[in-house]
Amino acid sequence: MTSAAQVHPIQGHEVALPVKIRDAAVASAMFAVPAAAAQAVVAYSGLEIAEPWPGRAICSLAFVRYADGDLGPYHEFAVAFLVRPPGTPPPSGRLGRLHGMRGVGAFIHWLPVNQEFTLECGRSIWGFPKELADIPMDLAGRVKRCAVQVGGRTAVEIAVRPGAPMPGGAGAPKVDAYSCLDGVTRRTPWTLAPSDVRMRPGGAKVTLGDHPVAEELRALGLDRARALSSTTVGHLSMSFDPAEEVAP
Repeated sequence: MTSAAQVHPIQGHEVALPVKIRDAAVASAMFAVPAAAAQAVVAYSGLEIAEPWPGRAICSLAFVRYADGDLGPYHEFAVAFLVRPPGTPPPSGRLGRLHGMRGVGAFIHWLPVNQEFTLECGRSIWGFPKELADIPMDLAGRVKRCAVQVGGRTAVEIAVRPGAPMPGGAGAPKVDAYSCLDGVTRRTPWTLAPSDVRMRPGGAKVTLGDHPVAEELRALGLDRARALSSTTVGHLSMSFDPAEEVAP
């Protein structure tokens, strides 16, 4: 049975939690960026950047084609940072840093989508910072490509080259996704089941435009950074639980 608290009326539809995504395809790349610059970007959330290496943080760029799910088909782009769980002290020392990466979550800083329904769902149910954009993408070609255009201005273009096949079950089955909207920071438990996963070192090319988000990414050095790694996922199912407010 689904309780009334787990059902959200959105645009004449009832959206029941947890929301299920039955099939999606993803391409993403991870970059090492200056921790101080990354902390300045996420400061509004009250969260603290995770530093796998002293002075370095992880920024991820990802694009997703949702083919079958409770929110309908749509395209999405994400700018995210690895953050420490609220209330955890910064680790120190080499082993401390390794242990300190346990339980890190993904703070979703920017999340443009190309459909109104998922935009309203994302903002009202989980507090995800979704905004409407044109997001042409090609996940069928040998090189996976995506662009994000907002109000006629290009924010970012990215091309990802798939790597070697990974063993079945590769990937993170559970992640805490953090967001901050209208001054409220939230945590959303997020479960993933990927298949047809390929990974490689490097493998991504980023081109930045003249949108304000492009300037933010440029300040992180993403116009010249080499990707730590790139990942493509041919088939991904996901589940999004209810969000809870957190006190950073």
